[in-house]
Amino acid sequence: MNTAAHTLPDIAHQTQSDQAHTLDWVGMSGIDLPLQFQTDTLHSVTAKVDIHVDLCEPHHRGIHMSRLYLALQDTLSSALLNRLSLEKVLTQALTSHKDTSRTAAVRIQFDLPIQRRALKSSFTGWKSYPVIIDARLRSQQLTVELAVDIPYSSTCPCSSALSRQLLQQAFRQDFSSLAELSVEQISQWLEQHGSLATPHSQRSTARIRVRLQPQNWLELPLKSLIDSAETALQTAVQTAVKREDEQAFAALNGSNQMFCEDAARRLKQSLLADEYWYDFWVRVEHHESLHAHDAVAICTKGLPDGFTPLLLR
Repeated sequence: MNTAAHTLPDIAHQTQSDQAHTLDWVGMSGIDLPLQFQTDTLHSVTAKVDIHVDLCEPHHRGIHMSRLYLALQDTLSSALLNRLSLEKVLTQALTSHKDTSRTAAVRIQFDLPIQRRALKSSFTGWKSYPVIIDARLRSQQLTVELAVDIPYSSTCPCSSALSRQLLQQAFRQDFSSLAELSVEQISQWLEQHGSLATPHSQRSTARIRVRLQPQNWLELPLKSLIDSAETALQTAVQTAVKREDEQAFAALNGSNQMFCEDAARRLKQSLLADEYWYDFWVRVEHHESLHAHDAVAICTKGLPDGFTPLLLR
């Protein structure tokens, strides 16, 4: 123990606030921390971490922020990121503020790299997914939420129909005088004119936040969440792309044309089928190429109390 520290003034503990109010959260944001996270492989990531406790004693001047910082260093930087380490760091935060606080919360943000195979070729590539982990401990009850942004491609069904109509009109105009057509004639015409009009597609984003069931889990199922969402959407953006992969991706877009409402419903159906999630919130954004504003759809699981994120975003 550092005995010299006991001779230094502790203003936060020794003085009282002249305005007696409780505070929802007090702590620190943007702390750099190396973490170990397990999916199919072990990932070493650098995270930005926020840690807070409430201040429920109205006359108490402040908290000891160094104790929160040291709790992160002692626990999260030396252990796998999972339920046990989250619960441990939040318990340590509350134990070090047992006279002032009843609730502790931590937010962890990092990019999760996942290796993806190409659609057709033998190549692979890495794709990073920005993720957020929010955890809160109150009355020995741990609540955990996971959030991830997933980029994908969306082709507009309306634009596709309009494009097909123009192609149909051009075909009729070129061949209206002919009584018979061979397969070869049609094939050659389509090769030359099949792109007369093309439907608009755009990179889109699915912002997904889920709340884990309160028990029966240890690992944080981020990769499972990402995989199931990309399976539902079918058109996740690619990594390594050769011509055969690009053609396969075009075919996927053609067979999975989506309004934002369609994408949101696909994701809702996928999330409803997974027993991991107690609740969820989804925001789908189609960053339109036709106009400068986005098309947006939002859905939740639909529980009576609604979805309320643990911390304000």
